[in-house]
Amino acid sequence: MLRRTELEYTTRETSTRLVLELDGTGEARVKTGIGYLDHMLEQLTFHGLLNLELNCTGDLEVDSHHTVEDTAIALGRGLDQALGERTGIVRYGQCHLPMDETLVRVALDFSGRPEFHFQGAFTRERLGGLETQMIPHFFKSVAVAARLTLHMAILYGENEHHKCEGLFKAFGRALAEATALDPRRGGVASTKGVL
Repeated sequence: MLRRTELEYTTRETSTRLVLELDGTGEARVKTGIGYLDHMLEQLTFHGLLNLELNCTGDLEVDSHHTVEDTAIALGRGLDQALGERTGIVRYGQCHLPMDETLVRVALDFSGRPEFHFQGAFTRERLGGLETQMIPHFFKSVAVAARLTLHMAILYGENEHHKCEGLFKAFGRALAEATALDPRRGGVASTKGVL
């Protein structure tokens, strides 16, 4: 079963094209116009063992909000489409990830019910061209578009780069765990029979 999707997401503010393979090798070709976001998406892809091609052109002359949000929506929709009926997946994934002095936690559930909870704070306004207030918003947008329950926490840390990169890496690892196919599971991982 090839778990792959291609999609385009266009608004008056952005134009995004995405090709996503769930069962990849961690290869990323990403261009959003925001170098730091590209770097984080490369980390997510590598640690999530996805293959991701993503190109987003947006109104960066305004600010980064629309580009970050619409990139996240495209990624979330891509995950949802590639998973189809979610048959045979493990469903749950989690990761405690240390990055030097920082420790983050990510737990997720491909339940079909979008929910997002974030605990933590950034003390800098931006990392490169990415506003730090957009980091939780990115993940919330992914969760809603992917119909995913997602809990994230920065348990402790001082370096803002480590906090952000830890979240993207941990999300990738939890994603790989949750979307893995369980050889013992014939249907969906729910007593309801549907996700």
